[in-house]
Amino acid sequence: MGSLLSPRVSVSTTGNNAKIDGVNDQLSLSPDEIKPARKSAGWKAAKTYSERGLIYEGKVEGFNGGGLLIRFYSLMGFLPFPQMSPYHSCKEPQKTIQEIARDLTGSVIQADEDKRRLIFSEKEASWSKFSNQINVGDTFQARVGSVEDYGAFVHLHFPDGSYHLTGLVHVSEVSWDLVHDVRDILTEGDAVRVKIINIDREKSRITLSIKQLEEDPLLETLDKVIHKDASVHTNSLDSNGSSVIEPLPWLETIIEELMQEEDIYDITISRQGFEKRVISQDLQLWLSNALASGDQFTLLARAGRQVQEIQLTTSLDQEGIKRALQRVLERVP
Repeated sequence: MGSLLSPRVSVSTTGNNAKIDGVNDQLSLSPDEIKPARKSAGWKAAKTYSERGLIYEGKVEGFNGGGLLIRFYSLMGFLPFPQMSPYHSCKEPQKTIQEIARDLTGSVIQADEDKRRLIFSEKEASWSKFSNQINVGDTFQARVGSVEDYGAFVHLHFPDGSYHLTGLVHVSEVSWDLVHDVRDILTEGDAVRVKIINIDREKSRITLSIKQLEEDPLLETLDKVIHKDASVHTNSLDSNGSSVIEPLPWLETIIEELMQEEDIYDITISRQGFEKRVISQDLQLWLSNALASGDQFTLLARAGRQVQEIQLTTSLDQEGIKRALQRVLERVP
């Protein structure tokens, strides 16, 4: 029976000269026995490489429309183009994948003796070598690879000057603006700066963000959120000439729930404005970074282009307000 090797193989440096049990066993066999014995030893070696987490360094003997052909002892292996390291395309972006597909290093990720398939992945080898150099929160200069409907694959630029690992910037992490099409913002080859926000080491996946390296425009006061040439005003006047602002959808319910919290005395929507861009159609509620005035704090609410400034009178401190907001948001469907 053939050996099915896990696609999540950890690898470490070795080379063509590594001695693998069974590879030289055929030397004592007769000529008629050598060929099948060599194949059997080759599959045994493939299994050993996978189980021990070894890297096989093999020369490309050719390629077809889907990938590279690599000799592995007595076997011929296959390295699909998508499993090549980003190092090559980033180093020589003017060349085709066929032109730069030479002398690659890959790790065995699957071997199936019954189907006579041996598949390599250079990406897995790069992951093993370089993934221990990254952590959540790290920032990298990077280059955009392929751009899809759901986001962009971005190659990370390491201190040695090469691009070794690739991560995904999901469409929701591209910009604070509402992004309808990633291709309107990012193009293959673009230089960008990214932040690592998640690493799945079991699946060899990196999640990146571009927008988290920029300040959310709703972290300060309404005057900072709304540009000077945009409008900041009250919505209408009641019969007595007092200003009236219609709360954003769901905001009235949240205000009513907040008034039920202990040590919150009064809540008033004081001003509103309209942004030039749409961040999200969903209601977002934030505690402003603006300094409190006595017992009065400022909240900001956003939905679509509309932003409302809310004055909260309370004896709570900022952490107490955050906890109260969390409790309310858990109660409001």
